[in-house]
Formats: sequence, structure tokens, C-alpha cells
Amino acid sequence: MNSKSSFIKTVTVNLAVILALTGSLAAQSETSRPSILENVGLDQRLNSQIDGKLQFVDEKGNRVELGQYFGQKPMILTLVYYECPMLCTLILNGLVRAIRTLELSVGEEYEIITVSIDPEETPELAVKKKTQYLENYGRPNAAEGWHFLTGDQDQITRLAEAVGFRYVYDEKSGEYAHASGIMVITPAGKVARYFYGVEYSPRDLRLGLVEASNSKIGSPVDQILLFCYHYDPTTGKYSVAIMSFLRLAGVATVLAIGTFLIVMIRRERSGGVNT
Repeated sequence: MNSKSSFIKTVTVNLAVILALTGSLAAQSETSRPSILENVGLDQRLNSQIDGKLQFVDEKGNRVELGQYFGQKPMILTLVYYECPMLCTLILNGLVRAIRTLELSVGEEYEIITVSIDPEETPELAVKKKTQYLENYGRPNAAEGWHFLTGDQDQITRLAEAVGFRYVYDEKSGEYAHASGIMVITPAGKVARYFYGVEYSPRDLRLGLVEASNSKIGSPVDQILLFCYHYDPTTGKYSVAIMSFLRLAGVATVLAIGTFLIVMIRRERSGGVNT
């Protein structure tokens, strides 16, 4: 066997070994994934109606129905639990970072409903969490617009199912395995938008709120942006709508040319009169 053939054989064998190891590691990764996570996720149920009769307890200890918060403003819904050691804190911190940059204010243009998925948690825990995040947010009137709720298991389960929030209690760790994300709800209590992860784009969140409100909040600029951007359910983000953008650009170009022609005609006429 010549050196070239030997080299090719060696490379072939090595590639086979690498591919075998890669396949083995991938299979090991699949099998080593905790089975508890198979039932954890955030399923998009756009336009799903949340039952306004669902009952919870607010941070003041008052029994409330979710429908009390429906009717006037769009809402952001977060499903977390107050003694979560990490992920829930990341979700709420990411939300505060996003809403602090918005001109829209909690309690004025929209509201936030934060619900604990742990039926053992109490209004005392809820009020501590609310105090912490109102301080972080730092705007007046937010206290009346950000609600921290606790409730019974059946009510929590029905709310979670309505919005596609799948979570599991891990008895070994005493913690909940759950997805990370937030939802925008219309004033009528319907699911409008999902935003995934623990960091949320202020632009996307603003557009989601404006769209959910049926353009009752926001500015004329938001209407232009909504024309140019569309919500992609697969990514939970707003992306450029190419055709809408091209149409808008075409209209802008025609207007610019028209304005230029009018100015030039007026100048020419003005010059003719002077002569």
C-alpha cells in the first residue's frame, strides 16, 4: 500500500470514529435530558380567552377575579413563583429592564399581572416581591397597575392551560421546572403576543402593547412601525415586513419626487414673473 492510500485510509477511519463519537454524544445528550423537562414549555395559544372568573388573592390579601383587570388597558402576564431561586428573578429583572426604557408607563397605558404558580405562597411574599420591583421600576402610579397574585392550585392550573404555560413540580428539589417568557394580553383578556427568554426587546414589547390595545395607546410613529413590522409567532419577535416596507418606501419616494417637482415649478414661475 502506497503512502497516499494509507493517508486516505487513516483519514477515513478517523472520520468514522469522529462521527460515531458525535452520534454517541448526541444520543447520550437526548437520553440524559431529565424526563421532567418533557412536560415543560410555553405553547402559543394566540387569541385564547382567559377566564375572567378565575379567582386569586392580591398582595393586600383581597380576593379578586382576573376579570377585574380586564376592560381598559392591555396587560403583560408573567407566571412565576416568588421563592424561585433563579429563573423567575431573571424573568422579572428582564421585564423591568425593558419597561424602564418605554415611554408607556405601568398603571397609565398598561398593567402587569404577576401570578405565582406555587399554591403554597402567600400575599406576604407577594407584597415583598411587589415592593422590590416597584423600587426597581421607579415610576409613580405603578403600584396601582402592577398586581402580584397568589391562588389555589385549580385556578393556577386553569390560567396556565389557557395561555399554554406548562410547568412541573420537582419533588426532589422542591422547585418548579417551568418555561421562561411573558405574554401580552388584550384588554378583553385574550392572549395577543408571546415573548420568550429572560431579555425582552423594548421595541417588540411596545409594539405588542400598542397592537394589543388596538392602537389606543402609543404614537403615530408606532402605527408606521406596525405597518413595517409583523409579529412572527415562531420566534416571538417582530421582524421587518418586506412588502410593507417597500410599499411605504415607494409612497415616501413618490411624495418626495412630487414635493420636489412642486417646488421647482413654483421657483420657475416665480422667476418668470420677475423677468
